Amino acid sequence: MERCNYPALSRRRFLVGSGVFAAWATMPKVGFAGARDPRFVVVILRGALDGLAAVAPIGDPNYRSLRGALALGEGGREVLPLNDGFFALNDAMPKFDAYFARRQALVVHAAATPYRDRSHFDGQNVLESGLDGPSGTQSGWLNRVATALPAGERVRTQSGLAIGPTIPLILAGPAGTLTWSPQNFRPAREDTAMRLASLYGETDHELAKLLTEGLVTDGMMAGTPFDIEKGPARSFRIMANGAAKLLAQEDGPRLAAISYEGWDTHVQEGADHGRLARNLTALDLALDDLARGLGPAWKDTVVAVVTEFGRTAWGNGGGGTDHGTGTTAFLLGGAVRGGRVVADWPGLREADLHEGRDLKPTTDLRAVLKGVLKDHLGLSEKTLAREIFPDSIGVRPMAGLVA
Repeated sequence: MERCNYPALSRRRFLVGSGVFAAWATMPKVGFAGARDPRFVVVILRGALDGLAAVAPIGDPNYRSLRGALALGEGGREVLPLNDGFFALNDAMPKFDAYFARRQALVVHAAATPYRDRSHFDGQNVLESGLDGPSGTQSGWLNRVATALPAGERVRTQSGLAIGPTIPLILAGPAGTLTWSPQNFRPAREDTAMRLASLYGETDHELAKLLTEGLVTDGMMAGTPFDIEKGPARSFRIMANGAAKLLAQEDGPRLAAISYEGWDTHVQEGADHGRLARNLTALDLALDDLARGLGPAWKDTVVAVVTEFGRTAWGNGGGGTDHGTGTTAFLLGGAVRGGRVVADWPGLREADLHEGRDLKPTTDLRAVLKGVLKDHLGLSEKTLAREIFPDSIGVRPMAGLVA
């Protein structure tokens, strides 16, 4: 998989306790009006998710002949039918299926960003920048959301949360961003860090402020479980638990991004029993942990699970799939009007495929994200088209995604 080289942090990074904390002195106060206290979390699956393996169109007459050994159920496992049975969820995701049954989750199929080439670097750039093509921008669309949120009575001092050691492009920009990442090093003693904060308080107020805020964040994370099972489920769940703990705080962040690696399945994809199935199980457990960890805040939460592009409609000679186009996105949360699959299904005949090889995208992912941002966070269509996703005036927000 190609790696994205995101912009370097423009200010100092500090190691405090068990986490890595970075913050900007220019953090704006972000408010949410009324009784609602909405959270919005973006989960990025880096490497390109095979949407036809995560949610299979088992009712399409060309599905099994096209997918061959990659078709769900061919390995002897069952599938989890959705709605009328045309689509079925990979049975590695039973917890998501339960949220779907409770109408707190939905699937968007045959979706993609405007990007139509197949480079991970450029695909992730478009996904995170919110622009209609690859660029050298230093600003991400979720950071722009933070600066555009309407003021209200509920004042928040952290506008965004990045789970990981660095700020990803999606959260890069002028709005403040808090980062947290589990690290295997000996934590600094609290009195040592406090002495440093006091020392620099005389000469560098910004450095002292960041050290102090880092201690507060580290204190919030005390007791976060690190004894979960090994493999992708361990890392996925640790990050989800960390995000939930910070997002659930009364004065914590309300916007967050989590990145999960490992979705580039060129060889031995294993949708039923192998690598992809294990990743989907890890994702399923992590999303459930996030929901449980948010507690009462879950009712006002939307989680969007997205990826840079899909994979080829049929397998390659290595038992995997190559870079494609259309794929699957997921929404879940107590604020989601779920229990359905949103799809303008293009079909799987060869003539229906994008460039004769990929699932054809019929839904612009920006329409989905705009719909959530408009109805969940209160952003106007004008703001969404001009500031959040520039040059997307023709992409209308999808209605009805939020309860």
